Amino acid sequence: MTLSLTNVTLTYPDGDSRLTALDDVALEVAAGTLTAVVGPSGSGKSSLLAVAATLVSPDRGRVVVDGTDTGPLSRAAKAELRRTRIGIVFQQPNLLPSLTATEQLQVMAHLSGRPPRRARDRAGELLDAVGLADQAGRRPHQLSVGQRQRVNIARALMNEPAVLLVDEPTSALDHERGAAVLDLLVTLTRERGTATVLVTHDRAHLERMDAVMTMADGRLSAAAPPI
Repeated sequence: MTLSLTNVTLTYPDGDSRLTALDDVALEVAAGTLTAVVGPSGSGKSSLLAVAATLVSPDRGRVVVDGTDTGPLSRAAKAELRRTRIGIVFQQPNLLPSLTATEQLQVMAHLSGRPPRRARDRAGELLDAVGLADQAGRRPHQLSVGQRQRVNIARALMNEPAVLLVDEPTSALDHERGAAVLDLLVTLTRERGTATVLVTHDRAHLERMDAVMTMADGRLSAAAPPI
């Protein structure tokens, strides 16, 4: 398994007590597969992604990313792991307004010390993979909402992550564009061999997923995709 969470519990202070965000959660995601996590707002989905991304340390439990047990890692080592082995697609693209689509990706490579020419080649390859080769020189204000989300996805893949974590990628898109983004994520997961976790409210395309999990009150359980 490329991503493994075992008996993960996460709590937050809540007055004189603590609020349980994740309650003994277990999740296994293999390379080249896509697992969807659905559930109501406040159920723990965002906390799950934060723990899987090593942005938040759980109270207890084990998180393994691409064979690395993240528990003993220092903050600096976790940051390095995120740069090199974890791709994160945020709900809002948060692209830098002054940079072209190509440059958005090159920034990620620069942070990881990738040689500039190799970074340019990689950026071009990924923009082509997400159908934006002809938009490489455009800045965010020149792109549609759906195109910006595609740049967001390509950027997350820039450093060849083993794990891809995706937070509500279709929330700002209409049904047609949302379906296209989900199709793209399925295709890229297979082609790039990532272990992908997709948090979504869109239940229309769950049949495309390899597994569907339901989050409720901090607990994660398997759910059959709709027929």
